[in-house]
Amino acid sequence: MKSNTKEIKSVDDYINQFSDDIKIKLESIRATIKKAAPKAEETISYQMPVFKQNKVLVYFAVNKNHVGFYPTPNPIKVFSKELTDYKTSKGAIQFPLDKKIPLGLISKITKYRVKEDLELFLKKKHIKNKLSLPKGRK
Repeated sequence: MKSNTKEIKSVDDYINQFSDDIKIKLESIRATIKKAAPKAEETISYQMPVFKQNKVLVYFAVNKNHVGFYPTPNPIKVFSKELTDYKTSKGAIQFPLDKKIPLGLISKITKYRVKEDLELFLKKKHIKNKLSLPKGRK
């Protein structure tokens, strides 16, 4: 599937190694994620595109017959009814390359991850602030 073996340093590098039909799908996924998570930073991790805010939001990657979308485990449970047409595992969803990519679903899952990520960040920040209060203050 990949056209070369050069080191992947950017999301553009990742996408540009594929044929035009795959590039179109990947760019549409990328644009959907960017719109759903406008403050997220895109980078490469494990040789895959990843979007991070405070922590990882989602990864995606091309495999032989599908695009793997990796939103962490919780969204797989939360969106289980909407994912019945796709093969899933603990933290992964497989979108077949020969079918239309469900961009609306990717957007919903990404927005869910943004909210979940922010809630976890604020919870940790609150706990950290509570721990750093001077003695006698609550």
